[in-house]
Amino acid sequence: MSTIRAYRQQKRFELENEWRVDANLRAYYPSISANRWLAVRLEFIGSVIILAAAGFSIISVASHSGLSAGMVGLAMSYALQITQSLNWIVRQTVEVETNIVSVERVLEYAALPSEAPEIISKNRPPISWPSQGAVAFNNYSTRYRPGLDLVLKNINLEIKPNEKIGVVGRTGAGKSSLTLALFRIIEPAEGFVSIDNLNTSTIGLLDLRRRLAIIPQDAALFEGTVRDNLDPGHVHDDTELWSVLGMSPICTCYTAADLSAEHARLKDHVASMAGKLDAHINEGGSNLSSGQRQLVSLARALLAPSNILVLDEATAAVDVETDAMLQTTLRSNMFKNRTIITIAHRINTILDSDRIIVLDKGRVAEFESPAELVRRKGLFYELVREAGLLNSLDLKDLNARPQ
Repeated sequence: MSTIRAYRQQKRFELENEWRVDANLRAYYPSISANRWLAVRLEFIGSVIILAAAGFSIISVASHSGLSAGMVGLAMSYALQITQSLNWIVRQTVEVETNIVSVERVLEYAALPSEAPEIISKNRPPISWPSQGAVAFNNYSTRYRPGLDLVLKNINLEIKPNEKIGVVGRTGAGKSSLTLALFRIIEPAEGFVSIDNLNTSTIGLLDLRRRLAIIPQDAALFEGTVRDNLDPGHVHDDTELWSVLGMSPICTCYTAADLSAEHARLKDHVASMAGKLDAHINEGGSNLSSGQRQLVSLARALLAPSNILVLDEATAAVDVETDAMLQTTLRSNMFKNRTIITIAHRINTILDSDRIIVLDKGRVAEFESPAELVRRKGLFYELVREAGLLNSLDLKDLNARPQ
């Protein structure tokens, strides 16, 4: 209040408060009115029933039907309770109808088909799988649920080991569906996905998903410690955790070049937090910035024992500077021997990829190097031109290639 007075904003806050009260009453008044109208109608029906009971009692006594005074009194005493009973019946019926929604939801979820088994004991992949990181989509088609149209149609792709692949396309082209297919969040309608010549549909989901690493668009952090979020299974020691965060906070024997090559660039921030690796992270990572949450996801991906890394528009929610930091880290020697599949939000983040997958309406429209796709002047050329990056790509890629 003192701050409001100091800036002489009393009138503004009075008007805003009045507006908020009015907005609340616009919803509250119809509710109260409907409640009162219900009460009036129930009271009226109850009164009619009492009047009818009294009238019939008088007629019965007047016509000498033999009805005793005790029976008349009993009938009237029950008739006088009808108003309260009507209110109770109607309100309980409404409450049951409201709460039965919970039962409907439970039945709906109970009837949902379960995912495939987590582990198929008779068909488990080798411990070193995937050792190379080759990914192939073989005549792959899928839909989100039975009865819907196919979101991916006859996808045939061969991604070589350690290749850096960019995936682009307009909204609804099927970019994120490609990621869901790789992790078997959605199952194939036709065809299959193979990793290092192993059909992923023949192994358990846990065996598959543990061997792949992903940095999602919205970083998933849980309430707990930094250690819990980096290493949920607690299978890595502190040295490995500090390694993915940057250099160890204990050792001071690093050069300037080492400092500039910090993996996830989080070491300084985590080291400054109370408890360091045991520092508390709020639910959803609310005590970290959006960029820091994304860097935690990157650090978690670094710990995953996988030669395949998927970036599902991982830089869409961060600023350009953090995006550049992430891209620098992903282009470092640490990721040189990993297959990286990047779903692009910003076209400039995938211009230096080895090859680009251009999706259009669930189909692979183009699949070549960025320079070759620009030379063809197809869909990728249009996307680059709309992003205003055509000239920079020409200078960087086309002129560097032999004609």
